[in-house]
Amino acid sequence: MKIHFIFPVLLIYINSFSVVIAQSYPLKPIRLIIPFSAGGAADVPGRIISQRFSELIKQQVVVENRPGAGSTIGAEVAAKALPDGYSIFMISNTHFVSAALYNKLNYDSLNDYTPITQVTSAPNILVVHPSLPVKSVKDLIVLAKLKPGQIDYASSGNGSTQHLTGALFANMAGIKITHIPYRGSGPVTADLLGGQVMLAFPGIAGMLPHIKSNKLRALGVTGSTRSIELPQVPTIAEAGVPNYEMVAWFGISGPKGLVRDIQMKLHTDLLRVLKSPDIVKMLQSAGQDATWHESPERFYEFLKNESVKWSKIVKASGALIE
Repeated sequence: MKIHFIFPVLLIYINSFSVVIAQSYPLKPIRLIIPFSAGGAADVPGRIISQRFSELIKQQVVVENRPGAGSTIGAEVAAKALPDGYSIFMISNTHFVSAALYNKLNYDSLNDYTPITQVTSAPNILVVHPSLPVKSVKDLIVLAKLKPGQIDYASSGNGSTQHLTGALFANMAGIKITHIPYRGSGPVTADLLGGQVMLAFPGIAGMLPHIKSNKLRALGVTGSTRSIELPQVPTIAEAGVPNYEMVAWFGISGPKGLVRDIQMKLHTDLLRVLKSPDIVKMLQSAGQDATWHESPERFYEFLKNESVKWSKIVKASGALIE
């Protein structure tokens, strides 16, 4: 009888303790693990959101860039972090691309995380160095067919969205271009500007100043619609590769086992940030659209669908880790 009495009391104590933790949370800075390099398509919106989030929760949200290996390095760090709410992770479609590309990972890409919400969505953009003698997607396809395998395209790493975006483009355009993996978007941008590599499919955010200053030439947007910031640039589908579409997204997750009350507090506070009109405008100016899910459960369903979707895209594109 005593044993039966102890268990309900213990459960009440545990639940009450969880509520107390959530009510006092956060008591110290929160680490936002971004599995990409500084200055890239994930880093820019991550810093915009983290700054406002810091103001809202009255604790610093510290961005920690952990780039490399198609986001798997940062993903493993996040999966192994304590589920106390002080380590959160910027998850993306690259996370599921890598799950399909790598034979073995030290984490379960879907179930070793606690979903919170999606935060942005955005197309990438096909850019070339001005010295490459092409001014349109059709020009690029013609040149690539004349010089199969001789035109290099850079990406932020094996298994990254940039990698797969380029692989899918080559597959659908019927051309052969050579993939050069880098360790993050920052080095890609540096070598693009220097002319060491001719072509890439980075996020729009980091490319806007270079496109507007004519240091890089934009040939096409990877999404189904043109960018608000670059309305003169056609979609790749419009420009010569019918039905081509590839859109990147970013979200926030925690490690597996995150207390439900903390999960919901993070979700509620992040939606307050994302629904702020000035944050929406700031994200748009960075080439991103503020995007969210009304519950963590809906985000989890989205993640499950993305896991299946990207697995199919990887197989159909023929993309492999070199």
